[in-house]
Amino acid sequence: MSDIIRILGIDPGSRKAGVGIIDIKGNRIRHVHHQVIQCGTGEFTDRLGILFKVLSEVINTYQPSCAAIEDVFVSKNASSALKLGQARGALIAACCHAKLSVGTYSPTAIKQAVVGHGKADKLQVQHMIKVLLKPPMPLQEDAADALAVCICHAHHAPLQQKIKNSHS
Repeated sequence: MSDIIRILGIDPGSRKAGVGIIDIKGNRIRHVHHQVIQCGTGEFTDRLGILFKVLSEVINTYQPSCAAIEDVFVSKNASSALKLGQARGALIAACCHAKLSVGTYSPTAIKQAVVGHGKADKLQVQHMIKVLLKPPMPLQEDAADALAVCICHAHHAPLQQKIKNSHS
């Protein structure tokens, strides 16, 4: 049994979604992969299918141990929020189809884990991802956000496991 944990992180979106993968071994963290799933502007249901299909291919290729995804934030535009929620659902379904456990984190928790405060802007997150993981460039914003989700999960998952075990 390997002591490496491979984490898949997802920054959901209905037109594009960030995907990141890191390996954790002890307190060491290593970049494995990042990409942005481009769905284009076609029919919404077709875009959901693209999200599911491409993420399923990534999961099959990289064989992560677990997954984490950013929570949907409340938007002023209800239609946009619904579409984002459905896109998030397609991405979670791909993870569940592959029998991966899925952690969910708020944008504030993700920024806190990566930058040290929950009000960080996207440039600060992107900078810290470059410093911590030294990923190959280019690093698109959505991919940096997905890698940030990975790091957040790496920080929170051991604590969640301890809590779960204490209730068993």
